Amino acid sequence: MEDDDMSSITKGQEEITKGQEKQYRRFVEDAADRAWEKIKNLGKDRFQRFIERGDEFSDDIVASVTRLSISNQFADEEVKSNYGYLSGYKPKSITEQTNRLRELFSGIGYANEKLAEQPLPENAEGYFAIPRWDKVAPTYGEAVEIIFNMIKKTRGQFYNYRDGRLGPQYLRLSKKTAEAFEAYYHEQADYDIIVIPAQFGLRHAGRSVRRALEVMPGSEFGLDPFTIGIMLLTHPERLMDLNDLWIDCPGAEYSPDGDGGFSRAPYFRFDDGRVEFGARDVSGYVGHYGSASGFRPPAEACTLEG
Repeated sequence: MEDDDMSSITKGQEEITKGQEKQYRRFVEDAADRAWEKIKNLGKDRFQRFIERGDEFSDDIVASVTRLSISNQFADEEVKSNYGYLSGYKPKSITEQTNRLRELFSGIGYANEKLAEQPLPENAEGYFAIPRWDKVAPTYGEAVEIIFNMIKKTRGQFYNYRDGRLGPQYLRLSKKTAEAFEAYYHEQADYDIIVIPAQFGLRHAGRSVRRALEVMPGSEFGLDPFTIGIMLLTHPERLMDLNDLWIDCPGAEYSPDGDGGFSRAPYFRFDDGRVEFGARDVSGYVGHYGSASGFRPPAEACTLEG
């Protein structure tokens, strides 16, 4: 898996401070002074060749800053993955998605479809239409159950390994994900269906959930079972084969005993000819799983009139 490039890092919600910029420039100047003592005897011709390749030198600085700015925490919890979107999934248009949602859910309204005309944020695969969960049911857990029943109805088979254990003592949104959706709800307050840029797992294939969360820049957040369930309803071809990449839900936390110990993350997979839902340890990493995530776009992209 490739590390995040500099452009995705600088798209974080918290911008680099003036103090940090000043420190960076001091680091570069100090590094140049130290390096000079080692390279000043290269000779005129060799040093001229270096000067002529200044763009490459600049690229090397960017690559070094990018590499060193990525956390090494849980770095051993990822493997190369050979799984992907075998069944031919491609993001559908927002119009296709919203039309499908209105077929599935009586009374669901509309979305600001013009948002999907904006350039995608770095690493997003497409724009996705997601109803507000409180338009589906009074509680989050009930909304998830309704989505599961709808998947079973439309797909013919579905198995929930956590049946009857989706209440708040078992399942909750992560803080970062809850905050991201609250911001979306505020920005798209006039609509029942919000529009978000997202990716369906491939970006973090082979990483444990906590490693995926560790390397997400500030603008990226994990997706949750309700959101991913909706995405599966509008994109059923995403999970249709045993060798399709399975989907971790890093935007939610699961307590297997309902005792406050939220040590697992939910997942969707395809096995025995059906979509299945369960929860696994956040430290587990195999090539068959990848974490789905959403992205916070620039603020001006969220304020277009419908």
